[in-house]
Amino acid sequence: MIIEKRKYGIFDLIKTPLTCAPGAAILAGLQIILAGIVPTVQVVVTARFLDTAVFIGENRAPLNLIYPALFAVVILIAYQWISGELAKFAQIRMELALREKFRTALTERRAQLLYKYIEETETWDLISRVTNNPEGRLKTAYIDLLHMASIMIRVAGLLLLLLMQVWWAAVVIFAVSLPLFVLAVRSGRATYETSREVIKYERKYQYLSEVLTGREAVEERALFGYGEEVNKLWLDQYETARKISLRAERKWFIKMKSGSLLTALVSVIVVLVLINPVLSGAITTGMFIALINAAFALVHMMSWSLTHYIDELAKHLEYLKDLSQFAALEETAGATAVPSFPPPAFASLEFKEVRFKYPGTANYVLNGLSFRIEAGRHYAFVGLNGAGKTTIIKLITGLYNEFEGEILINGKSIAGYEPSRLKALFSVVHQDYARYYITLKDNIKLGYTNAPDDEETARRIQEVLARMGLSASAARLPQGIDTPLGKIKAGGQDLSGGEWQRLAMARALLKPASLLILDEPTAALDPLSESRLYEEFEAISRGRTTIFISHRLGSTKLADEIFVIHNGQVVEKGSHAQLLAANGIYAAMYESQRSWYQ
Repeated sequence: MIIEKRKYGIFDLIKTPLTCAPGAAILAGLQIILAGIVPTVQVVVTARFLDTAVFIGENRAPLNLIYPALFAVVILIAYQWISGELAKFAQIRMELALREKFRTALTERRAQLLYKYIEETETWDLISRVTNNPEGRLKTAYIDLLHMASIMIRVAGLLLLLLMQVWWAAVVIFAVSLPLFVLAVRSGRATYETSREVIKYERKYQYLSEVLTGREAVEERALFGYGEEVNKLWLDQYETARKISLRAERKWFIKMKSGSLLTALVSVIVVLVLINPVLSGAITTGMFIALINAAFALVHMMSWSLTHYIDELAKHLEYLKDLSQFAALEETAGATAVPSFPPPAFASLEFKEVRFKYPGTANYVLNGLSFRIEAGRHYAFVGLNGAGKTTIIKLITGLYNEFEGEILINGKSIAGYEPSRLKALFSVVHQDYARYYITLKDNIKLGYTNAPDDEETARRIQEVLARMGLSASAARLPQGIDTPLGKIKAGGQDLSGGEWQRLAMARALLKPASLLILDEPTAALDPLSESRLYEEFEAISRGRTTIFISHRLGSTKLADEIFVIHNGQVVEKGSHAQLLAANGIYAAMYESQRSWYQ
């Protein structure tokens, strides 16, 4: 299934489940539609059964006439029992199929979106709304739509029966209920609009909930005892979201149910009016009881059930509006393509007067940045936090392409490279590297997704483990490199902070990329440990081009050339010795950090 760039409408609530799970969707639909027909039939059958029983009791009919009527009642009751279980089965199958196809399509579409949408709050809220339990939303929308059709069939049938006996009662009930439908539509729209505001607070209190209960923060939570304070923050965000929702729901509930009381009053009047005809024999006792049940059922459906589904349908239509906006977001062609193999050769990378500012901001992070790096050498980018070092990496790797100036790889504009070839060129270890709770082996293999599962790959995994000093750590694990990491799976083992960092570097080394980039992945280490780790990494990456990004200068001695970034520009460049001799920004930074490495 593909998420198309178009406007999604009510027809898609039926089309998508039928496309993803035709058998289950049809079965669920037939059951719900039949559920709308059966109650009208049941009124007639019940009336006939009661009238037959009365006639037999008055000796006006033989006993054997009761059996067909009784059989029809039993069949209807048995169908209602069985149909409920069939409906559950069909709906579960349908949701599973939607999860497999519709959610997968949304995930693929999300993976192809421009990187800037991740850092834009409004767009991220939109993405969160659309991708939050999409299969459940679509299944519920499909079922609700069919339920509404089913109820309309039931209403039509019961109105017809009532119209044949007490025509004015049917007209009055319909007329009183009509404004409730309008209120229901407005209520659904208002409630979904409220959810757009509420999700901002939900994201906050869900994050705080993870801080309060998650494993990642357990040590600091116990050490600092901040649970009570964070709990207050959580409660504040939760209560804000709850009160916003409550106010909206209460407002529309009062309006709608006030009208429902008027409809209920009409049904009572209908009952009182029908007493005289049944006493005079104008209608039978069975029909009287059936009509009373029909009147009350009609009121319930018109005032509660049908308005409820109209309210829900309005919410579903608002979700489709969000889906349409989501589908219209720009994407990066080839964003999900795996890195090409073999990787292209790397000769040079050059920035020429590059200027860049993040979307929605006015200040340039990079402001006329120019530099050149060449194959086989080691480079370092240094500068204070916020100088633009990480932004350079985002541009190099193609995460952002809205920049001024030129970025050339091997003398060719970066825009001319397909994403698969660009991905193959670089291997990056980020400052906020990921900790994947899968096996140690798969943690490393993620760095080289198109590596075959053969003896050569196994040998290379063992090689990078040894190079990064992780062989002993792997040997201590219960199942070696096949041991799951983290505490999600049974038997999962955790690693120390330093081991996780080395594992992230091993993942980068496995990939046969021409250019290795380390974007401050060791920021959590003390300066001496960081310096030693960089020395080890430099030794095992000889022959490949490397870039170290850091605001700490312990690793810069390893670089053939150092670029000092300040205010989005290269203000100094040269070797460690040359920059110290220049007695500029670099020399001042190094002098301020000298004691860290002594």
